[in-house]
Amino acid sequence: MFASFRSQAAAGFTLYAVDTRGRHSELSTVTLRTACPLVDDSKAEEIADKIYNLYNGYTSGKEQQTAYNTLMEVSASMLFRVQHHYNSHYEKFGDFVWRSEDELGPRKAHLILRRLEKVSSHCSTLLRSAYIQSRTETMPYLFCRSEEVRPPGMVWYSILKDTKVTCEEKMVSMLRNTYGESKGRQKASLLQSKSLLAQELVPLASP
Repeated sequence: MFASFRSQAAAGFTLYAVDTRGRHSELSTVTLRTACPLVDDSKAEEIADKIYNLYNGYTSGKEQQTAYNTLMEVSASMLFRVQHHYNSHYEKFGDFVWRSEDELGPRKAHLILRRLEKVSSHCSTLLRSAYIQSRTETMPYLFCRSEEVRPPGMVWYSILKDTKVTCEEKMVSMLRNTYGESKGRQKASLLQSKSLLAQELVPLASP
C-alpha cells in the first residue's frame, strides 16, 4: 500500500492495536508525507546553461525544437530546478518564462510551464534552496513472518495467539536529496532528511 503512494503526497491514518480477543486499544492518528521527487542538481544546472545557449541570439527552428524537447523530457521537479538555475544566472537577459514564450511561442511555452503546476508548494520551497545534494541513506527495518499456515476463514487477529513469528533485521538503501541555503548548512538539512526518512520508511511484513 505504501509503495503505491505517489511522491510529495500526504496521507492520514487512524490506527489501533487489537489483542487476541479482538479488543481494540485507543485510537492513534498518524500522518505520512512521502518524499519529494529526486533531482540531479548538477544536471539541472547543465540543462539551464544549455537552454540559455539555445535561446541566446537568433534561435533557429532546430534549436527551438531541441530546447522544447529537452524541457519536456525532464520531470516536473527537474524542470522547476532548471528554471531556478536559469533565473539565478541569466535573469538579467529575461526570466525563464518570458524567454521561453518569446523563443518557443505561447503554445509550446504553455505546454512546458503548466508542468510546473504538478510540483507541490512544499517541494517547490525545497527546490528553491541554494544547494541540493544527493546521497544514499541506509536504514534498518524488521521483516517478520509467521511460521504457521493460516487455516481458511481464520479471523486475522487470531494469528496473534499461539503463533510463532520470526523477525529479522534488514537494511534498505534509499537515494535522498538534502537541501540547504549554504554548503555549511547541509549538515542540518541532512539531519532533517534522516528524520523524514525515518517517518516515511514503513517496516515490511509478510503474512
